[in-house]
Amino acid sequence: MTRADVWVRGEDAAARYLKKRRYKILARNVRCGRNEIDIIARTGDTVVFVEVRTRMQEDGILPEDTVTATKQAHLRAAARWYLARNQEPDTYYRFDVVAIILPPQGNPRITHYESAF
Repeated sequence: MTRADVWVRGEDAAARYLKKRRYKILARNVRCGRNEIDIIARTGDTVVFVEVRTRMQEDGILPEDTVTATKQAHLRAAARWYLARNQEPDTYYRFDVVAIILPPQGNPRITHYESAF
């Protein structure tokens, strides 16, 4: 499986996970200037910018540990870019991380960190 295959499987799993929890997926893989937001979703009166991190089980690194301060800054910049073009009054915003581990067999292990940063 290529790295791109892992990312696609992870993002698909994250979108399914969020939909099951009644999030409305507004957009996926949104280019915002030089940055990208994996998933933009809505839950209630909150727009959620979701960073999806996927690893293979044998990687030995937790996916959530790869969301560095630099990555957080890029996501904040992307969100500012998006909000400048898609403002919604009376709406809250937050950043979540969905961490996924894809085992060789079976279902992915998904951990959702609301308001991660």
